[in-house]
Amino acid sequence: MTKSSLPPFHYSLRKTGEKYYILDILRRRYVKLTPEEWVRQHFVNYLITNKGYPRAYLANEVEIQVGEKKLRCDTILYDKSLQPLAIIEYKAPHVKLDEKVFQQVTSYNSLLHVRYLFLSNGEHHIVCEADYERHEYTLLPDIPDYASLSQETFCHG
Repeated sequence: MTKSSLPPFHYSLRKTGEKYYILDILRRRYVKLTPEEWVRQHFVNYLITNKGYPRAYLANEVEIQVGEKKLRCDTILYDKSLQPLAIIEYKAPHVKLDEKVFQQVTSYNSLLHVRYLFLSNGEHHIVCEADYERHEYTLLPDIPDYASLSQETFCHG
């Protein structure tokens, strides 16, 4: 698999013909293994195993609709009241997390109005907190654990 700054994780692969499939623990089915899918599975596992994110509050490939156009968020994190708390966007390891990627995730957020945006290409990770009063995003120094996100949401939300 590709290089990642995240710790190793246990995963399940299947091969059909020449194609590999990886078990998506959230969708509970095997999906085609692409570089972006590898990042998604690695990152989701990291959030659950290392950062205490409840599996039940994460969903992959969430469809949102803008007029006639349908978009898919890579992963949505929900809070305890099942309201969207974070949008998580993944890119393949060779894709730089630049302004274009950030604009993509903020366009999704224009519909969902979440508190946090996460971006990852497996090697680099960006987490921002939205400040809707100031109309800006603040870069966080690290991927927060779920307890700190849910506590902040409980106190401020």
